[in-house]
This record gives sequence, structure tokens and C-alpha cells, in this order.
Amino acid sequence: MPLPHVRTPESLAQPLTPGCRRATLHQRPPGPSPMRETEKIATTQRTLLSDGPRRSTPRSACVVVIHGEGLGKRADLGEVPVVIGRSQEADLHIPHNSVSRRHCQVWRDGDIYRIRDLGATNTTRVNDEPVAQGELADGDHITLGECILKFISHSSVEARYHQEVYQLATRDALTELYNRRHFTEAVDREIARATRHGRPLVMCIIDVDLFKPVNDQYGHIAGDGVLRQLAGIVRRFVRGEDVAARIGGEEFAVLLPETDLEDARAFAERLREAVAADSFVLGGQPQRLTISIGIAGLAPDRLDRSALMRAADVALYRAKDEGRNRVCVQEGLLQSGVEAE
Repeated sequence: MPLPHVRTPESLAQPLTPGCRRATLHQRPPGPSPMRETEKIATTQRTLLSDGPRRSTPRSACVVVIHGEGLGKRADLGEVPVVIGRSQEADLHIPHNSVSRRHCQVWRDGDIYRIRDLGATNTTRVNDEPVAQGELADGDHITLGECILKFISHSSVEARYHQEVYQLATRDALTELYNRRHFTEAVDREIARATRHGRPLVMCIIDVDLFKPVNDQYGHIAGDGVLRQLAGIVRRFVRGEDVAARIGGEEFAVLLPETDLEDARAFAERLREAVAADSFVLGGQPQRLTISIGIAGLAPDRLDRSALMRAADVALYRAKDEGRNRVCVQEGLLQSGVEAE
């Protein structure tokens, strides 16, 4: 005879009598047993590595920041590993405290894209699962601290959308040069690289001479046209590694990595001459305008952004005081060891 408090299979179909309840069997519920964090990492790694044939992998791919600091930043992927992290020298620089200096790296291995955690404090996660190393598939989310990146096809509509978002965040709307925020980030990054490797770095600050009378006489629309035309001239002279920006009003700046003082001055003189030789249409008539340029390079007393920009500004003010339409170099011992005039 069955025990009074346990129902037989035949009695399960019958309703319980008043005051009677089913017994609770103390056993492990169905499903996988809990895993420690290290086991989850190993399991995720095995899953990512074994699921390759069933996962969609784009022919050319990139990673793009879709949440957090550096929204819209993108890194195209190839066989050389792309290091992502907070360090100024990371290939994809994400300046957020939750991201390690060297958080992870991503690269292409034949037809496969791989990701590897670099011992980050906040473990690298793919689709919210911690990974030590694994493969990536189109659409995967990569979480680094409080920032999220997405692995997508380089030519996808979504990649182009994120690129447009990044352009809006980093470009000056009027001139399409970089904006001040992006420029200051680039200066910090290049100063860190130059000081670590002992390389030269020069900043040029450019100002349009007598620009206020142009706005007063011809209006701000005409003044905007002058700034756009000047930006076009600047673009003709900068190299791919240079950073040209509009940093405010009629003031522009160009950062010249791997450039000593002599070459920077030659660059500035060519730019100044090109602007002076160009025609700016104001009030229906061609007009001549000029620029003044201040130059400063890294030196023992200017190894941060504020000091470098201040030195270039001092040189610019001197160019203005000495009659405009000229290039001046801030005095002091430059990194190249040459005494400036």
C-alpha cells in the first residue's frame, strides 16, 4: 500500500482530497549544473572555436563602438592584430576607465576572425559571455568594461551608418576638418607616442588675418565661405598622418607627427604662400586674404597638450604683432635640439 502522503501514478489523475498536498522531492532541477567563471570562459572558448562552419563570417570586417566612449569609432581588421584599449598607443583607443590599457586584440586568420583577451581587468565578453580566445561572427557584440563594440561587415549598411555618426561627432560641420574635441584627443595620443619613442612632433596654429572686418563688411555667409575655402587649401597640403582641425572661429590647427621644426616651418610657409596667392570672392569681387601661423614643437618644458598649444599660441601672437602674413616659431629648446629664433 502506498504511503498516505505520496500519490501513486494512478492517483495523479485524481484531484487531491481536502487538506492533502503533494510531497516536494528535494532533487536538482533539470538543466545544466552551475559553472564557475573559469569554466564558462573555457566553454565559451570551445563553443566559439567549434561553431565556425555554422557561423556567418564577412569577407572584410571591422569593429565599431556602438555604446560608450568613442561612439562610432571604427577599426578595419586585417592579418595584423588590432589592439583595443585605453592606452594612447592602442590601435583603437577607447578612453574610458573601465577599459584596460590593452584590453583585447582582434585579427583575421585566413577566412576566420579571432579575438583574444589580453588579461583585462574587466574580462572581454562576446555576446555577454566571457572569452579568453575565440572566433567572431557577423553581428557579435564585444563588451569591454562599460563600452560595447560590434563586429560587422566592412561594407554593410550598418557600418556606413556608424561611420556617418562618427563623422558627425568628430568633424566640423562648416569646414569638414576635424573639430576641436577630436583634435585634442589626437594631440594627447600623439604626445604620448612621441615622448615614449623619442620622436618629433610639431603643432601649427593658424589664424586668418583681419577676419572680423570681412564679417562686418560682407556678412557671416561670406565669412563662412572664406573659412571653407581656407580649409580646402589646408587639406591640399596635409599628409595622411597629419591632423588638421578647426579649433574655433577663424582659427585652425595642424598637428604634424614625425616632423622636425625645419620641415614644419617649410610646410607652414608653403601654406601661407598658397593662401596669399588665392582669390577669395567677397561682394562679387576677388579679394586677397592672408594668414599668420605659430609653430611649437615638443620640448622638455612642454610635454603636455596645454603647454604645447600655449607655446604655439605665443608664436602666433608674435606673428600678428610683427605685421601678420608670416610664420613664427616659439623660442626655446625644441626636441630636435635646435634653438628656435
